[in-house]
Amino acid sequence: MTTPAPPLSQVPGPLRPAPGPLGRRVRLRTLTVAVLVGAVLIVGLIGQLLAPHSATEMVATPYAGPAPGHLLGTDHLGRDVLSRLLRGGPSVVLTTVTATALTVALGTSAGLTAALVAHHRPAAEGLVMRPLDALAALPPMLALLLVLTAVPSRTGIVLAACVAGVPLSARVVRAAALPVLRRPHVELSLARGERWTWVLRHEVLPLVATTVLADAGLRFVFSLYLVGAAGFLGVGVSGSDWGTLVHEALPGAALQPWALVAPLLLIAVLAVGVNLLSDDLTRPEEEE
Repeated sequence: MTTPAPPLSQVPGPLRPAPGPLGRRVRLRTLTVAVLVGAVLIVGLIGQLLAPHSATEMVATPYAGPAPGHLLGTDHLGRDVLSRLLRGGPSVVLTTVTATALTVALGTSAGLTAALVAHHRPAAEGLVMRPLDALAALPPMLALLLVLTAVPSRTGIVLAACVAGVPLSARVVRAAALPVLRRPHVELSLARGERWTWVLRHEVLPLVATTVLADAGLRFVFSLYLVGAAGFLGVGVSGSDWGTLVHEALPGAALQPWALVAPLLLIAVLAVGVNLLSDDLTRPEEEE
């Protein structure tokens, strides 16, 4: 029994030259953004351990400004904004990461399957893509409301993100995988007798990994958007998630702007930072 040859996608290439000035700037920006995003994620995950007060404790008068006992001031009920921000972080981060991981996994699997079917039996591709196209026609906010009506919980938000995101992710992966399936090394692997599952995993997936990574950045922002929108609509994952805080802070934004700015800033750092990281990590080597 012969040992399978290593996939062509894993054959080492030439040594990469030292990065130039542009490459060093890109790496410095990547490191800076990674630190900011990492700090927000860590604070979000362990926020409950850092919060000085409970999410419902009234610590001062309503709309009080920043002070030593409440660094970001208080909300319309006199609750500490910083404590509510920290205690709402874990639910937002965990729900967003879970929704992103599940959406990317399902979308990548569906996209690779659709590409394989389109390459092998084009007439049968509709069996994979038409149901996904039907889901893609559903507006994301409508999908969120419909799913949350049936499953009003964190699970419902994750399901809504999958319903709205998997069809788009599958389309992106399918478009990237189809040209790879026509490459000679894929035909050579099949001629050696390799199974399609092996070919997809070792020959195709590594060559579309940058596309999957770029799509994962978009899915993260999309999932974060749905989590925030659910909180803003009053069906959030907790009573102090960042979307809920934005909704509660809007009427008194002129009196206590920090209650509105703080959650918006955290959402913006995560959304913009993850997209920048995705751009830098998928940047072609010649551009550096």
